Amino acid sequence: MAESPVRRTGGRSAQVRATVLNAGLAELVDVGFHALSLEGIAKRAGVNKTTLYRRWGTREALMLDAVRERAFTKVPIPDTGTLRDDLVELVRAAIANLQTPEVQAMVRVGISLAPHESSVATMVSSFWTERLAVDGVIVERAIDRGEIAPVDPGSVIEAVLGPPYFRLLITGRPVTDDFLVATVDLVLSGLRS
Repeated sequence: MAESPVRRTGGRSAQVRATVLNAGLAELVDVGFHALSLEGIAKRAGVNKTTLYRRWGTREALMLDAVRERAFTKVPIPDTGTLRDDLVELVRAAIANLQTPEVQAMVRVGISLAPHESSVATMVSSFWTERLAVDGVIVERAIDRGEIAPVDPGSVIEAVLGPPYFRLLITGRPVTDDFLVATVDLVLSGLRS
């Protein structure tokens, strides 16, 4: 009796996925969203375009996967034991990630196209719904520890990330570490009052 093939986790499949996701972000930076295509990403990644069509189907699905993976690897969820330190670490990592050309390109796509293109709006909504829930674990732990009263975790994360995003993407003013820490402290003073 022949054995069924064993599916390897990681290995070549994971390498191809990582290569494609990185190529997708690089292609976005180079050509912009309107010229972005699965064919162009496949060429940049050195894989057959059918691989991309089979796995992702659309450029929006591929870019959503790319930005999720990027956030997962570059913006881990800290667990320092205090809400303040967790939020400071989170906002530092998030803004460092945002300052890369790849993530700035994705965010600008969302800002400019989501109001007009439903596929982009769905991509942006999916990412932020998921990411606010993931980041919100920090707030949920603080509530469980009794550091703060029950509050909507997503609103706290938005309050901490909003000001540096605004500074970086809208006004172009510098986002210093002092600014990030002051933003966290301001949010926390509101939560504790």
